[in-house]
Amino acid sequence: MGRLGSLLRYGFVAVLDALALWAAIWLAASGGYLLLSFLLLGTGGLNVALLSPRAYPLRYLLPGLFFMTMMVVYPIGYTVYVAFTDYGTGHVLTKGQAIDQLESRLYEPASAPRYPFRAFQNEAGELRFLITLPDGDTILSEGDRFEAVPPGDPTLVDTDGDGTVDELAGGYQAVTGLSLMRHLGDLQKRTFSYGESELRLASLTAFAELQHRYRYEPEADRLVDLQTDTVYRPVGGYFTNDQGERLSPGYRSVVGLRNFQQLVTNPRISRPFMRVFVWTFVWALASVASTFIMGLGLALVLNDPRIRMRKLYRSLLILPYAFPAFISALVWRGLLNTEVGLINRVLESVGIAAVPWLTDPFWAKVGVVLVNLWLGFPYMMLITTGALQSIPGELYEAAYCDGATGWQRLRHITLPMLMISVAPLLISSFAFNFNNFNVIYLVTQGRPPIPGAGTPAGATDILISYTYRLAFEGGSGTNYGLASAVAMMIFVLIGLISYVNFRFTGVFEKVGENV
Repeated sequence: MGRLGSLLRYGFVAVLDALALWAAIWLAASGGYLLLSFLLLGTGGLNVALLSPRAYPLRYLLPGLFFMTMMVVYPIGYTVYVAFTDYGTGHVLTKGQAIDQLESRLYEPASAPRYPFRAFQNEAGELRFLITLPDGDTILSEGDRFEAVPPGDPTLVDTDGDGTVDELAGGYQAVTGLSLMRHLGDLQKRTFSYGESELRLASLTAFAELQHRYRYEPEADRLVDLQTDTVYRPVGGYFTNDQGERLSPGYRSVVGLRNFQQLVTNPRISRPFMRVFVWTFVWALASVASTFIMGLGLALVLNDPRIRMRKLYRSLLILPYAFPAFISALVWRGLLNTEVGLINRVLESVGIAAVPWLTDPFWAKVGVVLVNLWLGFPYMMLITTGALQSIPGELYEAAYCDGATGWQRLRHITLPMLMISVAPLLISSFAFNFNNFNVIYLVTQGRPPIPGAGTPAGATDILISYTYRLAFEGGSGTNYGLASAVAMMIFVLIGLISYVNFRFTGVFEKVGENV
């Protein structure tokens, strides 16, 4: 069994190395050097782990390290990289890809010759074109290219012997220009190669000879327009001439701190960003405070042994926590609809004017806080109930004997003892609501919009929904670079919150030891 296991291991390593070698050659040829380095490191690590007896523990660590690298480290690193680039609409391609696209563009010079043709079509609707060149040679289309056809070739069929080709072998019959009309859209997009020339359909009767319009000169790092002799140089992710005219598409380029500077210095970006930034903290604080107060209040009431059917009440109150949050959020969006929502109908039935829950900035914020209160108070009720039941009853008896009132017992016994176990959870809840994308996006989609904003920012947007809309909902296109810059700020803020959480956890552990 040991020998069989070794053979299987060596066979697996051989197959793995062979596949890795094939992939490495392909990546090196296509210029994917970053992925190539990851491939080589990963393959080398697997070889060491599987073949070296000293590296036996790595066999259990490498799978976890691999997925951590691919799912955590690489996305974080790539986000940091994108934050310092102009990646987005107009700058999606690499520089090499943009050059390839521009160099592939063709134009028809004013003096370029045109070649009359005859078209032939078979029963399947496939077309072939026959051109007689000025020197008398004949060329016939084959796929996306023209090939020379010698005189007397059996492919060319002259049925009446008048010297004119009437049909082609394979069932291709001559068709008129009018029959080509239904294929015109497709034919105008196709380019046929012949030797060093490129031919494209110019009319229903003739092909035109085209030439490449742009030529890239790597030594001077410039692009030359062969039609106008204009020179374009790379500037800010575009090839730009001396008059400031830019060629599209652009390409990704490193812009340094520009995205971060725009968040502070560009008024059309910084003003809505600061509103979103401040509201994110207000939203997280309001969500934690409202859910904690309501959850604690219900826990205190239902912790009283004098109340009957406490278990039934707790079961009913936990239902909002049991349903999927996204379903509840969509239901609440319908309930808060200004025109047909049930809540406004109930308000109007008792003489209260309809509230613009989703269209007014203030009421939209109130609406999302109320929805999150509905979704979050059961969780707070559960954790505070457990914390209350862990407080020794002797403390309350001693306080009662000393004449402490109910408020004094709550203030000096319940809350301090409660915070030992609950405070870290409150900080975690703050971090969760700081990035609570579901409620914001499903209820209001971040709207109503902020007037005059240069980015897709809304009155109820928090940083995470703002980042999403920057990346995918921009009116002028996507802006992954700016979205990644905001994502980096969120990452730093959440890191600080986690640090505070750990510090508070240590502090309350020391407090608990002294109680």
